[in-house]
Amino acid sequence: MLVTSRETKRWILPKGRPEKRLKSYEVAAAEAFEEAGIVGTVAKDPFCVFASTKRLKNGKELPCTIKVYILKAKKVLDDWPEKAERERRWFSPGEAALIVTEEGLIKTLLDFGAQWV
Repeated sequence: MLVTSRETKRWILPKGRPEKRLKSYEVAAAEAFEEAGIVGTVAKDPFCVFASTKRLKNGKELPCTIKVYILKAKKVLDDWPEKAERERRWFSPGEAALIVTEEGLIKTLLDFGAQWV
């Protein structure tokens, strides 16, 4: 499942910033719900980690580290918090790798396709 980013409408994975009160995998599950309406069981260890940049509203980019967690979807909700702001769509890992633009995410999707599908 990929979602569109709010500003540029690029296809991305649901993701969020670290929160002091939540572990990284709990943030991943919360973001999957908020951004894509997906509820399920998330792995406690990251599938992979890669370097990326975060685009700010003022146009600046900040370096960041992305941790990708596997979430086994149990429910796909018809209504979710960011439904009006994002599009969501299921893709095969290969299809997803062709439409995303982040180098680390492309590699992640291809690795996922080779290992899990």
